[in-house]
Amino acid sequence: MPRKAQFQTGRSWGVPDRAASLASWHPGRPPDCQDVAVSDAAPPSPPPPPGAGASAPAGAGPEPDELVRALHAARHHLEALIERFEVAAPAGERRAPWMHASTGEERWPAALAIIAAIALQFLLPDRLSLGQRWLVPSLESLLAVGLIIANPRRINRRSRALRSASVAVIALTSLANGWSSYELVREIITGKAGGGATALLATGAAIYVTNIIVFALWYWEWDRGGPVARALGERVYPDLLFPQMVTREITPETWRPTFVDYLYVSYTNATAFSPTDTMPMARWTKLLFLAQSAIALCVAALVIARAVNILR
Repeated sequence: MPRKAQFQTGRSWGVPDRAASLASWHPGRPPDCQDVAVSDAAPPSPPPPPGAGASAPAGAGPEPDELVRALHAARHHLEALIERFEVAAPAGERRAPWMHASTGEERWPAALAIIAAIALQFLLPDRLSLGQRWLVPSLESLLAVGLIIANPRRINRRSRALRSASVAVIALTSLANGWSSYELVREIITGKAGGGATALLATGAAIYVTNIIVFALWYWEWDRGGPVARALGERVYPDLLFPQMVTREITPETWRPTFVDYLYVSYTNATAFSPTDTMPMARWTKLLFLAQSAIALCVAALVIARAVNILR
């Protein structure tokens, strides 16, 4: 038996009033549906045509054309409400622009950073180098050149070999700079740091800047699975929460974190010895922030203190 929704109100059907009440509904408050009843009874007989027989009783329904127009108005109101609900959906139910796939970031900023770190290692004294002075920088240079040749422009191609080579370059640079930092701190503590204040400050500055570059590369390589995974939009939850991620109303739709953003995060963490505008969300980022701040504090404090002592 056909089912038909019948509007039961005390104001002669009142379909326009129902449309108005639907227009005032907003997400978070369900519409008042107590006035709508669904019945399995047979539909009422259509009203007699105008002028036929006696006049219609006082409680009769509206003309069919009026009912159709009211139903169309109610439908338009419902469509507008659905659209408004989708726009006002919670942020967790909608993906931010930086979560979507992109063309991938360019290779040259990270490549320039690696070249700068290698050049700074060549400037260190032989006593602070890991093994032969030329050995580790040469290995880093070979791996960096291979990465640039294999993927010279945009980092958007998945390759286990390229990812392994990138991690190997960063690991070698970290190992060499960590060894240099240890040797410099040991010399200062034991009173064996030779040379004048200028040479000591230059050595400390080279290690300090390399420390910033190394940790920037680690943040860039691991955040949300690395540059390729970020370009493909594979991971939603960020390991580093940039301010652009929480201020979407003033952030361009095309914004994505690139190496320059990670370099800035590394610089601020090394100079402030704590997070500034970008917060570490994952445990590994918190541990890296801790390690970077500790290394930067030891090198900066001891080098500056020793240089001041020499100048006196």
